[in-house]
Amino acid sequence: MKWTEGIDKLSIFLYLAISLFAVANIYSVDEGLGKKQLIFFCISLFIGIIIFMMRTKFFENFASIIYVFGVLLLIGLFPFGTEILGQRNWYKFGGVTMQPVEFAKIGVALMLSNYVSGPDFNLKNRKSLLTTLAIIGIPAIVVLAIPDVGSLLVFTAFFIALFREGLSGWFFGVGGILAAVFLVALAVDPLYVIIGTAVIYGFIVLFNYNRIHWNVISVAGFLGSFLLLSGLAFGTPKILEKMPKHQRERIEVLYKGEKAFRDTSGYNLLYSKTAIGSGGFFGKGYKEGSVTQGKFVPEQETDYIFCTVGEEWGFFGASLLVIFYAVFIGRIYYLSEKQKSAFNRVFGYCFASVLLMHFSINLGMVMGLFPTVGIPLPFFSYGGSSLLAFSIMTFIFFKLNYTDRNSLV
Repeated sequence: MKWTEGIDKLSIFLYLAISLFAVANIYSVDEGLGKKQLIFFCISLFIGIIIFMMRTKFFENFASIIYVFGVLLLIGLFPFGTEILGQRNWYKFGGVTMQPVEFAKIGVALMLSNYVSGPDFNLKNRKSLLTTLAIIGIPAIVVLAIPDVGSLLVFTAFFIALFREGLSGWFFGVGGILAAVFLVALAVDPLYVIIGTAVIYGFIVLFNYNRIHWNVISVAGFLGSFLLLSGLAFGTPKILEKMPKHQRERIEVLYKGEKAFRDTSGYNLLYSKTAIGSGGFFGKGYKEGSVTQGKFVPEQETDYIFCTVGEEWGFFGASLLVIFYAVFIGRIYYLSEKQKSAFNRVFGYCFASVLLMHFSINLGMVMGLFPTVGIPLPFFSYGGSSLLAFSIMTFIFFKLNYTDRNSLV
């Protein structure tokens, strides 16, 4: 058997293509940062080779230690962290910075995979459900306390992996309803939201009257959920008022447009759209983007790097990048489903779901479909922590898949 048997060449090609294209785009924005990103990429490859030489049982046996270490790194930010751009979520060692939340995601993915693949795991069992929620919730609460809202949203990606393992769709349904009421109440008078909710509840009862087991519990459930949604609708404007000004404006930009906040929170989005739109079909050419080269978009080498792609490579280049991401993420899901090991499958789903969440939020952010929350584009945004963390997860899965494909069991 050839040693290359079991290596998924398509996934490796996509990882290399996306990462090197990223280096080229960062170099276009800032040559110094582009060179640094290339160094980070080389370090990532070196670490990837080490991971490939390790035994796969290492990741199962040390999952809890890696998880605890990741949580401790997050907690350590409170006394030892450095504040950058208003958030205390970085460690600084001389001229080098490290964002521990990126590595904490690896610990959560490994710990969740280790627990879910255990012989006694059953999501219908209350203990199993509460334990999985705690594995995700403990680091998520620390992230919320930092606060880092963007990273907090990414932690919801792990529920996709749990859904594959039997988590009830009600969790997503309830979450979706709460999010919908919150978003609608931002733009519509809360009274109208409550009336609309009452009408929807009325139709549910009307069309399911004979199917509903009418008793104290069902009636209490209907009334309790309706009161909860009504309270959320009335409380949403007050929640918005209590938010810091820059966070409140980032949400309001979605409803009022970036031009209403062109000198504050809408500035990034305004020039990001300008850059992407000016690229046309084939773009202005490498290092020829006037918005990119003029440094009009803050953080255009990190969170807003996609606007550089849109301006210099146009609709064609941006679409090709999106296709590469879609195929890569879809490939990880596909390979995860084919794993014989439950640990491998859950880790693959966790990895692909984190990628999907980062990718969706970042693109939505730069195109004005989602508030600016500081989410990097995987493998693409400048930053050693992000690239190293995503590369580590990539090579762990490559190793797990390689071992699984060569296993005789």
